[in-house]
Amino acid sequence: MEAAFWDTSALVPLCIRNQASPSVQRLAHRYSPVVWWATSVEACSAFARELRAGSVSADDHAAAQENLRTWKRKWREVQPSEPLRTIAEELVDRYPLSAADAMQLAAAYIWSEQRPFRRCFISGDKRLLGAARSVGFHAIAID
Repeated sequence: MEAAFWDTSALVPLCIRNQASPSVQRLAHRYSPVVWWATSVEACSAFARELRAGSVSADDHAAAQENLRTWKRKWREVQPSEPLRTIAEELVDRYPLSAADAMQLAAAYIWSEQRPFRRCFISGDKRLLGAARSVGFHAIAID
């Protein structure tokens, strides 16, 4: 299975019942996930936000957390480093990204060994996808 960098916005629907579209499910079968070190924290935040908003039940919230634990056993994780931080600092100057999104993209760039061409970056965030495309990734949008 080919590896791809998965932004948190692409993984969250895979964890929450009935939120993953068929196209996201196909991507999950095709690409093994590489993620940023803080992805699990971002995902847990998204699950809690959905629970507080009443969009998911307590049972669905618990199931999402369990699904995340399953995904964590499958993914490769890019750890924090000084080069990653430096790249993220440069990215926020070049693109309209939040700090978290810059860290995601910098992690993907480190994973690609600074050669993003022919590497996939999967996300549900249009702004982040645009920056990933500009950096050289094959950007794949989830629906």
